[in-house]
Amino acid sequence: MEALLNPQFPFGPSLPIGAPAAYWVGPRHLAGDDGRLYGAVADTLAGLGWTSLTVVRGRRELDEPLEDRQVLRSTVLHISPDALRWAQWVLPDEPFQLGGLPVAWQFSARSDATSPLAEWSAYFTPDVPGEVLTDFLLALDRCDRPTAALTGPNVVFDAVTAHGWLRDVDEPHATAMHPTFTARLGLSEVPPLIQDSDARVLTTEQDGTGPFGWQAWAEPAMGAPYLWAASFGASVPHNLVAAFAASLSSTAPVLRRVLPESTRDRLMCAPAS
Repeated sequence: MEALLNPQFPFGPSLPIGAPAAYWVGPRHLAGDDGRLYGAVADTLAGLGWTSLTVVRGRRELDEPLEDRQVLRSTVLHISPDALRWAQWVLPDEPFQLGGLPVAWQFSARSDATSPLAEWSAYFTPDVPGEVLTDFLLALDRCDRPTAALTGPNVVFDAVTAHGWLRDVDEPHATAMHPTFTARLGLSEVPPLIQDSDARVLTTEQDGTGPFGWQAWAEPAMGAPYLWAASFGASVPHNLVAAFAASLSSTAPVLRRVLPESTRDRLMCAPAS
């Protein structure tokens, strides 16, 4: 559920009647996606020259009118000019869940355009801030080799600690968190159904654990439902996760007209006029 920002403030004269006022808000990891997670990402991809197409699959009985056709799947697919990376808007397809939330965007990459399989994928639920996904995509688009491991995991921790996040006392080499404990980022076992070329995805170690990948989520209050969640396959390069982490932990405010109901009382707002 979304709520208008500070409805007690009057609308400015430049805003149409009935339009919510715009505010700068922070911290961004609790700011939600402003109700336009698809548009923010799709506009970025279009600006980068990615091609988009819609894949629709359905079922039609014999002699059934076209308007009665049952659509079983509808995916918007965006493909980079070199065909080495792609993005899928899968929310209408009732995708699998992360942290009890449906996946909205799936990003994937491969090293060979002739291969039909992704070497890694990353998944994001609604309310991941659009600015964060945009920065991740810009980093992905700039990569000459989007599947190459160029750095170690410390680059991710460096990205968030530079903005004031803290290393977990019990797991300093695996987890970092916002000082208010409302968001976490860490290396942990990859959830089920995450696509990845790492052969260990199909197996488990003797201790019962699988491969580790970066996981991130926002939890407005201890024990409360997650606001959003993100999962990176084990083969996602650390430098790309670092771009996500740096943007997520940035102290720069973001522009919003609506906010998730669960975080309204935890955000600082200033009129954007």
